[in-house]
Amino acid sequence: MLSLKNPAPEPAGLAVYVHWPFCKFKCPYCDFNSHVRETIAHGDWAEAYLTELRHYREQTGPRHISSVFFGGGTPSLMEPETVARVVDEIDALWGLPQGTEVTLEANPTSVEAGKLQGFKAAGVNRVSLGVQAMNDADLKKLGRQHTSAEALAAVKTAAGIFDRYSFDLIYARPDQRVQDWRAELDEALTYARGHLSLYQLTIEEGTQFHTLHSRGELVIPDDDTGAAFYEATQEIMDAAGLPAYEVSNHARFGDESRHNLVYWHYGDYAGVGPGAHGRLTIEGRKLATRAHRAPEVWLERVRKNGHGAHPQEEISLEKQGRELVMMGLRLIGGVPVERLEKQVKQPFSDFLNPERVKLLIDGGFLETSDDRLSATPAGRQRLNAVLAFLFTGSSTASNDI
Repeated sequence: MLSLKNPAPEPAGLAVYVHWPFCKFKCPYCDFNSHVRETIAHGDWAEAYLTELRHYREQTGPRHISSVFFGGGTPSLMEPETVARVVDEIDALWGLPQGTEVTLEANPTSVEAGKLQGFKAAGVNRVSLGVQAMNDADLKKLGRQHTSAEALAAVKTAAGIFDRYSFDLIYARPDQRVQDWRAELDEALTYARGHLSLYQLTIEEGTQFHTLHSRGELVIPDDDTGAAFYEATQEIMDAAGLPAYEVSNHARFGDESRHNLVYWHYGDYAGVGPGAHGRLTIEGRKLATRAHRAPEVWLERVRKNGHGAHPQEEISLEKQGRELVMMGLRLIGGVPVERLEKQVKQPFSDFLNPERVKLLIDGGFLETSDDRLSATPAGRQRLNAVLAFLFTGSSTASNDI
């Protein structure tokens, strides 16, 4: 079982994230960089990905590739040939050791599930399915285009093709009761293998749900009920042997998402495609990369410049430390103090205000163990407020906690 004394190992090397920006429909709760297009020139997109990969190879030089992740958008709308060309190019540029995790996100429609064998042939060895709910009424509320029957069929198909797969569910949905979620999660566990991603519904600016919520036309569970959902989730998943290793991700030990661990451990990753972000360490400098969000603009910039990225920004030591803490406290294993001190080049007590840390420990939101700073279950449940108090000491954040 994952614990502070046995945390998920920190991945080494370079991860590669490939962003596919297209969807068939825009989900009303989604604030990701996704776009609906009638037609897509798949060959042009494949060439652009290869071109931008070469750009980042020139930046990084030889590196060990730790993982590859096709995200979006809806990557299962890609042609398997495009995925194969990208995987082959990564192998040609950096080398792709056998067994390296290569994940692709997929929607569980029957059409997309029918392409899973092609994706495996292309080099994908792990899929993450966006199931989101296991009943048709809630799928409709969430704006999903698949049925519950399609979702379960897709999960079964994935289980027959891939040794490693995961699927997502959203809880604290409009009109959902905790007892209904318990029953749904129990059912989901009968189809799961080693990993589940369970996200509490949040209202994000710029989404259709945000507009409806601001008008009072969409009501989600209040904070106390949301806490009850979260606690029920932890209880059920712990009992099933898939404890949380991150705020919203649960796995049997050893079956964590290796790619996402790169983010949470503040490792290096190259972000390829429209709107993709990256973090690269080059000649001792930590750099932030960010690509243009609009698909057509990105595509044209790649053709013209060899990449679609905005100018890179060097990340200050102060910001590096904050990013490391913000990501690391999402993990059960927390943040190694020695790693933080090495990142910011100063003692722990100089970087984080000891009085604020003590207040959060005394309040039951943070804990220290084995030279690590970690959020407790209560702290992870209120992580945004904990981080705000830790870095600003604001009374508002303290009250939220």
